[in-house]
Amino acid sequence: MIRRGIMQGAKLDPLPEQRKPLQVIRHNKKMLDGYTVENVAIQTISGFWLCGNLYLPEAYDPSDKDASKIPGILSPHGHKKDKRFDVQVQARCGAFARMGCAVFAYDMVGYAETNQIAHRATNVLRLQTWNSIRALDFVESLAGIDPERLAVTGCSGGGTQTFILSAIDDRIDLSMPVCQVSAHFYGGCACESGMPIHVRETHETNNVEFAACFAPKPLLLVSNGKDWTQHTPEAEYPYIKSIYGYYNAASNIENAHFADEGHDYGPSKRAAACRFLAKHFKLDLKPLLNDNGEIHEAWYKELDAEALQVFTAEQPRPEGAINDAAELNKRLDELIGEVTARPTRPDAE
Repeated sequence: MIRRGIMQGAKLDPLPEQRKPLQVIRHNKKMLDGYTVENVAIQTISGFWLCGNLYLPEAYDPSDKDASKIPGILSPHGHKKDKRFDVQVQARCGAFARMGCAVFAYDMVGYAETNQIAHRATNVLRLQTWNSIRALDFVESLAGIDPERLAVTGCSGGGTQTFILSAIDDRIDLSMPVCQVSAHFYGGCACESGMPIHVRETHETNNVEFAACFAPKPLLLVSNGKDWTQHTPEAEYPYIKSIYGYYNAASNIENAHFADEGHDYGPSKRAAACRFLAKHFKLDLKPLLNDNGEIHEAWYKELDAEALQVFTAEQPRPEGAINDAAELNKRLDELIGEVTARPTRPDAE
């Protein structure tokens, strides 16, 4: 019922059973320490381009048919204009790639290069969730990706994208929402609570129950002592763990709480995510460890925004790009169709 409420409230029901092959732009591959970065755009709706960066292990060879399959990870970000270029995104994606994962970091609607419409446009939650679904399609389509090891992680508004996608898309195998799962705070932005996904005719719910919909798969709640996740250890985490208990899967949920830290995806939070990912996806942490066996980031080299941009003077945005939110919603209607099913309470079915 909760999943159906998200889908119908966000006007994403029913999703098309078959989706068109993605048009993809990839260029400017950069070799870094143990991994590579490429600039990528995918056309999620005719005329709308979702921009991002693809991080891959240095040894990744798509032509090697005998190579072991690698995990795929989505990395959405929160509310900051150029957040995709920020150290918090670059460092975590680089770390995951050094561990042997393919990672796609992509923009929020209206941020960085995905700026054809404003972030607070009508139904932006719908478009942003659709973008995440198509981003997962892109990662899953890459050569050598293990369809049984797909993950998503983001902080703040990226945390909201993380637990919404995890709740509605069965392909996600591991979820790590950072600094966002709260019983009393919906997120405060149109992309998080601007459509009726929490309050329905049949029920009223919250982000904790959204996160709990992921049971029994591995879920890491990352929280801190200075925002709305400050009570996670004694409130949100025990509740979700009790849900996991019904599946005899309490060992699949963890809480990494940083009482003296604030609202970010900083080094300690990145380290917690890497450990959780290594544990459940059977990955090697050695590429991230120093001589003392501690996770470190001495290998990290920050790239400037210009180096990570998809669209440049030499590589402009393709013709036919749409800058009208109403037209984009119309085209999404054509892809998805109008919501016709009316939810009912389970005891009335």
